[in-house]
Amino acid sequence: MNNLELSEQEIIRRQSLEELRKLGIDPYPAESYPVNVTTAIIANRFEELSASQEQVCLAGRIMTRRIMGSASFFEMQDDKGKIQIYLKRDDVCPDEDKTLYNTVFKKLIDNGDIVGIKGFAFRTQTGEMSVHAKEIKLLSKSIRPLPTVKEKDGQFFDAFTDPEQRYRMRYVDLVVNPHVKEVFLKRAKIINTMREFFNSKGYLEVETPILQPIPGGATARPFVTHHNALDMPLYLRIANELYLKRLIVGGFDGVYEFSKDFRNEGMDRTHNPEFTVMEIYVAYQDYFWMMDFTEEMLERVAIALHGTTKVQVGDKTIDFKRPFRRLTMLDAIKEYTGKNISGMDEENLRVVCKELAIDVDETMGKGKLIDAIFGEKCEGNFIQPTFITDYPIEMSPLCKRHRSNPDLTERFELMVNGKELCNAYSELNDPIDQLERFQDQLKLSEKGDDEAMFIDMDFVRSLEFGMPTCSGMGIGIDRLTMFMTNQASIQDVLSFLR
Repeated sequence: MNNLELSEQEIIRRQSLEELRKLGIDPYPAESYPVNVTTAIIANRFEELSASQEQVCLAGRIMTRRIMGSASFFEMQDDKGKIQIYLKRDDVCPDEDKTLYNTVFKKLIDNGDIVGIKGFAFRTQTGEMSVHAKEIKLLSKSIRPLPTVKEKDGQFFDAFTDPEQRYRMRYVDLVVNPHVKEVFLKRAKIINTMREFFNSKGYLEVETPILQPIPGGATARPFVTHHNALDMPLYLRIANELYLKRLIVGGFDGVYEFSKDFRNEGMDRTHNPEFTVMEIYVAYQDYFWMMDFTEEMLERVAIALHGTTKVQVGDKTIDFKRPFRRLTMLDAIKEYTGKNISGMDEENLRVVCKELAIDVDETMGKGKLIDAIFGEKCEGNFIQPTFITDYPIEMSPLCKRHRSNPDLTERFELMVNGKELCNAYSELNDPIDQLERFQDQLKLSEKGDDEAMFIDMDFVRSLEFGMPTCSGMGIGIDRLTMFMTNQASIQDVLSFLR
């Protein structure tokens, strides 16, 4: 990098780097460092450690420094928190040569550098928990200064506030805003709680293809790539449903997968083209069973994270305590629009959309028209967890027809805080009906709907061998994390902006 492109601080730090090397100090040593405690362990065992004067060895990043002649204080931050370090010149330089302290620590070490220290726990005259360092070692030199973030009375005054920078330079965001880490710790706990719940039921975690010859399992626009060796187009999966159901055909009673899915669509505060979803399929069950199962799962997740079923989302308190409200889609539309659209054809639905001032276009069939009405006029009203059930058949090409009304399907979506959280069916296992539904999707594609499903003949063939009654459910992990951690933007629950 040309020095003209560097800031003054970056030039100074590179000069410090060279000075360290001239002094025989490797700024990036290869050997491991014998860490035996973290800042959290010291805090939890402080009285015991300070009384015993047991040697502690910890490593972390220097965040602030106060140099006072022959003694210094600095704040060290590791994976678990922060602690004050006290450094005395004569302790780290017991002989006549004081270079390590006077030159290295006072002049060549900077905020942001990663160091290791050995010493003992003690409390300062002001009562602050600290570690008295008897040895210090540079483990990694930072040649780019960190943004300055100040903290007062538990409030952070963040100099690193630009959202685009924070999302794309998450590594810096996590260093200067350590409270951000809590979201990702909770995200991991959500996934682990769900995984433990599924495993306790005896269901098997599996993996299915990301690159697929036919993108199926949802109505969405896929990303397209090219396989050079086979000279054929491939698609990044938009859902893993059809492969998981093939495993049910193969004899597994319950399978699930946490997967990365990809949809070549827009981005906003609740959508990202690359996202994480969990899908689970259980043989010999239906969507009524799956509603009970979903309630139990989400109640367990809320309690694991918060110790209660009540979760704060913005200015609302969402209660995930079972049971959740259940309402059919057509009843929801009637409740919030006054329109009874049961049995309406496409022409009449277009009239209703016009009366309700809902924008539609000629590519939209019955399913999308009904979806537009529900999305515009109903969805945002469901704040507390509510199962919306029994969707019109045109909206659900992979879903079993309703046992008492062939115009409907056995499907539910769970609405929370005005957004869809999960989607589930009694799965369609009639191969002839499934092929006809795929063919209806093909007609929508020919009409101009670029989100209509492809015909997957291999999946139809798998159903021809027989799939048992089955219920499946998919839930967006990113959105669930947003709800459970009170984050307004999906970017705040993604480690890196895709």
